[in-house]
Amino acid sequence: RRRSRVGRGLAAALTLVAIAGLARASGATAGRRVDPQVARIMDKAQYRHGRWGLLASEPRSGVPLQSLNPGQAFVPGSATKLFSISAAWNTLGPRHRFTTPVYALGRRQASELDGNLVLVASGDLTLGGRTTRTGAVAFTNVDHGDANSVPGATLTPEDPLAGLSEIARQVRRSGITRVNGNVVIDDRLFAPDPVLTSEDPELDPIMINDNLIDVQVTPTQPGRAARVFWRPQTASNTLDGQVMTAPATRAATFPPRWSISTTSDGRIAVSGTIPRNAGRQLQTLTIADPAAFARTALIQALARAGVSVSAAVTGPDPEQLLAQTRTYPASTRVAAYVSPPYREYAKLILKVSHNLGAQLAICLMAGLRHTQDCETGFAVERTFLRRARVDLSQVAFADGRGGAPSDRATPTAVVALLSWWLSRPDFAAFRRSLPILGVDGSLAGVESRSPARGKVFAKTGTAVGGDSLNGRLVVEGKGLAGYLQARGHRFIPFALFLGDTFTPTIQGVERAGNDLGAIAAILQQRFAR
Repeated sequence: RRRSRVGRGLAAALTLVAIAGLARASGATAGRRVDPQVARIMDKAQYRHGRWGLLASEPRSGVPLQSLNPGQAFVPGSATKLFSISAAWNTLGPRHRFTTPVYALGRRQASELDGNLVLVASGDLTLGGRTTRTGAVAFTNVDHGDANSVPGATLTPEDPLAGLSEIARQVRRSGITRVNGNVVIDDRLFAPDPVLTSEDPELDPIMINDNLIDVQVTPTQPGRAARVFWRPQTASNTLDGQVMTAPATRAATFPPRWSISTTSDGRIAVSGTIPRNAGRQLQTLTIADPAAFARTALIQALARAGVSVSAAVTGPDPEQLLAQTRTYPASTRVAAYVSPPYREYAKLILKVSHNLGAQLAICLMAGLRHTQDCETGFAVERTFLRRARVDLSQVAFADGRGGAPSDRATPTAVVALLSWWLSRPDFAAFRRSLPILGVDGSLAGVESRSPARGKVFAKTGTAVGGDSLNGRLVVEGKGLAGYLQARGHRFIPFALFLGDTFTPTIQGVERAGNDLGAIAAILQQRFAR
């Protein structure tokens, strides 16, 4: 499988070389048609070695309103999610709900089951762990999945074990109070993908809390132990050690001065210091065996609901007890958790750039072809993009999230996809699922005082590499693509990219993102007149 994926990537790379030559010619022909205020930002000294791409088109005619290198290929970063999530939205369906059933296999005598309970994982991204009372999927502007790389990550208030607790209550309501056997997680919906899991090792058909352990530390008084909170708490893990509160400091408090690690027996070791003025800080650990973790969590949820299990609470998932087929008699189903509609998951993924959810979309689309091979999901995405009138010669993707080295897209291709959405009946829902300038998601802190606030709906993207020779960072790609609210409640699709520039610090990357937001605000105000 590695050889086939590498071969596929090499073919894509050779295609990109040819595309790049054509793109340079088409960019030169198109000329520089850019607002003077926008040009001043693009011409800043820090971008002198980089390149820009921009296309904003009239929504009905497709006539370019702003154009600069629209046919050149750029590294899209997380703007890749526009393609993968659009494909999943339109192939799974925005109203698609994931059903995670539990089957009682064996002989039932009164309230006892002589056999096993089997939970069949459906690829539900949150399994109730973010579902609000209104049926929405909760998110914070900086998601816990980014806690180890981005400051300011916070937790949603929902219980990450809520779905399993609901399943356990249903098992009890079915009349079972005792399981003389085991609990098994059937996570064979798709096979581990070597490329996707190399980027996101949490990817699995069963996901509890994004298959992460959250550890949150809050400072108290200097010289005293800080408060440590962790979740989800199950018998699989114990917390060991402590973090001490240090005096306040003027220096940056990210990355944190405390660390977490886990041992083979499930102990989570936490140690270090946190400055008094640091505020709450969050770090995460990847759950090494999602099926075993979910099994333990479910057995404990059953106990809380009044259902005892004779098997040990902890230990590996006994997958050897599963039959070869994943088909179970409907008469044996004793519980099922039904998710919110997929459009709610799409909003989570796009608002906070949820990498795991975007990778999952590829595997879920593979399931439409009745295969466990996630790579087949790209064929489904390709079919959709043809239907959406996207020129496939102008895009190349090796993942769903936008982290693969070979990912590329031209502004023309991105605007083609966004333009296709304009005529869809669920366009408004898709538009609102994107980050909103100065309001929420990855654009919450950008142009928050601008008159364009709340009038730009766009997906961000970032790809950054290291330059060991010069001790600096390479901004391989910085992107912003979506819709500008124009006069007459029209929405103008646009794609804006910056590529191949340098910065000495991570703050330079942030400034580049702010400049992209400023350009979008300028254009929105221009089109609103």
